[in-house]
Order: sequence, then structure tokens, then C-alpha cells
Amino acid sequence: MKKVITYGTYDLLHQGHINLLQRAKALGDYLIVGVTNDNFDRERGKLNVINNVLERVEAVKATGLADKIIIEDYFGQKIDDIQKYDIDVFAIGSDWEGEFDYLGEYCEVVYLPRTQGISSTMLRSEKHKRVRTGVVGCGLIAKRFVPEAEFVSGIEIAGVYDIDSTVGNSFAKNAGIGKIYESFDEMLCDVDAVYIATPHLSHYQYSKSAINAGKHVLCEIPLVLKKAQAEELYSLADEKGVILMEANKTAHSPAFNHLMVMIKSGAIGEVVDIEASLSRLLPDRTRREFDPAQAGGSMYESAVYPLLPIFRLLGTEYTDMYIYSRMENGVDIYTKGVLRYPKAVCSFKIGLGVKTEGNLVISGTKGYAYVQAPWWKTDYFELRYEDQNRNKKFFYKWDGEGLRYEIQEWISCIVNKRHGSTRLTRAESIAMAGAMQQFTERKNFSEI
Repeated sequence: MKKVITYGTYDLLHQGHINLLQRAKALGDYLIVGVTNDNFDRERGKLNVINNVLERVEAVKATGLADKIIIEDYFGQKIDDIQKYDIDVFAIGSDWEGEFDYLGEYCEVVYLPRTQGISSTMLRSEKHKRVRTGVVGCGLIAKRFVPEAEFVSGIEIAGVYDIDSTVGNSFAKNAGIGKIYESFDEMLCDVDAVYIATPHLSHYQYSKSAINAGKHVLCEIPLVLKKAQAEELYSLADEKGVILMEANKTAHSPAFNHLMVMIKSGAIGEVVDIEASLSRLLPDRTRREFDPAQAGGSMYESAVYPLLPIFRLLGTEYTDMYIYSRMENGVDIYTKGVLRYPKAVCSFKIGLGVKTEGNLVISGTKGYAYVQAPWWKTDYFELRYEDQNRNKKFFYKWDGEGLRYEIQEWISCIVNKRHGSTRLTRAESIAMAGAMQQFTERKNFSEI
């Protein structure tokens, strides 16, 4: 039996894909089709894929051309698969001419002619209009957002608005954006969605106004500082049929998500302890981060990051949380939180004026996971065990500022009309707002 293998994303499966599969099938007696998984696509910079891996596998299966379908998870897998399945012919589209010649050492390599005039990229452009997005607030994070959005298909930066017109004009000029809105209401009349990067205390009103206007919202962290406000906004988004998402870049990191899946699958046994730290030394005390009138301080600035792995792995229904903070001029320059669960205990440390090791350690009954600083930009982690021979290291790509991952997920939710993201659920977002509220109300709080 002559075995043939081919690979592809097969997004929005079209006649060109079918023709290619038919040509590959004709090269032998048995065809194996490798379909890239979602994380692998993101690692390769493919942030515009519309169908998820399950949908794409079903589409390939429906053609009836594949004798076997496998998932492509990692770079270098093609060699492993060729040897594993005793492959005679590796087939791929001619647009990859020369790229896979190295596989000739293991089997015959054939570059197949592609069907002209059709591609997934063309279909995405025709089928899905670009989401016209307005940027609200022209500070440091917004400066990162605009160039990151260029790596994501389906989004168009329509213009910017800032309460300070001088800041808005300067931002638009430097970012190459032509449209500067004179008011938020004017922006809402002209866009499909808004990205909110304003000071914390304005998030609620901007988000609510946008949702009421039927616009999708991506709001910077923290979404809001009160649990009831978060619940209200998500409920309102459901009512209006729009997507509301909190812009937590770590939640959408490919490496972080793979780590969470592995731990949930039992890689280190039952989780009994999580320690997460994140700190910065900001010497300029005149910055917004140190202004209590603008909700400055470590908790409001950073707590959503260490709370993310805790809520993701142990859920949002913790027994209690105790908070210990060092205060200066009305803001916490350092905070330690301890969360207790029925069968686990977790802690986090965050600081703006105190420096600590910024790592993540997740302890289980069979081993532990270690993510070195800065863990919130996860591109590498280790699973460690009593028997050190079992230790494993995992490496991933972290492209640019990382915002492209959250932007891609937000646009994907909008285009595919998904209720919300599984990478940062509304329950987790609401629980984070609840933690902020507990700090505000100084419940279970001690000053150190």
C-alpha cells in the first residue's frame, strides 16, 4: 500500500482544498491529512483563522477523501509523522515550492498545483467585513494596540477619541490614523466596536454607553471595580447581542493556555497551591498609578493577572480571601492576597513600589509547574517531578506585545457570533471585579 500524507489549515474549506486533496489522493492508495490545531496556527502567526480545529476536521472528513485525519500540533511533527506512519509521499501545495525539500530524506516530496482564483484569505475578505473599531483613550497601552491590530485580519482602526484633544491629535498623527472624533457619541455613530483604554474609573460608563449603542467592546484591565457593575455589563451585552471582553493579554497567550490545559488534564495531579507574583518599581510618584483619585495602586493595576491562573484552575468560588497591603498616600504600593479553597490555598504578590520575583508556581500532588518571570508573558514553562528524569520543558512564541492574541480572539468572537471567550470567561472577569471591590471595601484587609 502506497501511503500519502498532506497538511493544511483547511479554514473555510473550499474547492481549492478539495482539488488539492483529490490530487494528493491520486498519488497513492491511502491518504493521511494533517489539520493544524488552533494553538499551532497562532504560534505560526496565523491569527485570521475563522473555523476552529474541530470544525476544520469535520469539513475535511465530509469530503470523503481522507482515509485518516491527524492533528498537527508542533514544528517538526512532519518528520515524526512520516516515520510513524511509514509514509511514501509527502504532498503539499505548489505555493510551498522548495520549503519542504528537506523531507526528501524520508520520502518522496511532491508539490501539487493549486487552484487559481480561490483561497481562504479571499473567502475571509469576501464573507466577513472588517470590524470598524474606535480607540478610546490614547495612553501608553493604546499606543501598543494600534500596531498590534495590524497583525489581525478583520479589524480596521476607524479613528480615535481622547477627552484631551491635544493628546488625541498627537496620538492619531504618530499612529497614522486620519480620523479624530470630537466626542465619544460621534465615534459610536461611526464604528462597529470600541477598544477602551481610559483610566480605570471611566471603564464602566464608556462600556455601558457603547453596549447600549449596540457596539462590541474590548476594555482594558480591570474591566470595572465592582462585581455588580461587571454583572450588569455582561447581562446588557447579552441583551444587545454584542461581545464584551476584558483585555487580559495573558489569558490569550498560546503558552499560558497550553499550560492550563495540561494542568487541568492532570499533568501534576490535583492542584493544592498556586503562587503568582508580579511587580514593578515605578520611582515617579506623580504617575497616575499612584493617584488614589484615579484608582491607582498595585491591586487595581495588576491583580487581574495573578488571579487569572487561580480562577482558571480552581474556580471562582473561593472560601475567603485575605489581603495585606503596604499603603503610601492612599494607594497600595505592595499587596499580598491569600485565597482559601476547600482543598487548596493560593497567594499572590503585586507591587508598584516593592520588587519581588515575578514567577508562577503551581503545586500538585504529582509534581509542579514553574513559569519564570515574567510569567504573564508566558513563552516557556516547566513541569517538574520528584523523579527529575520526568521533567519537561515547553517553549512557545510570544509575538510583539502580545495584544494581537486578545484582539484576534475578540474579533473571532464577533465574526463567529460566539457568546464569549473561553480563555477569559465572564465568570472569571466578574470574580476579578469582586476581588477589586473587596479591596475597595477593605474586607478581610490588614495594613502592613
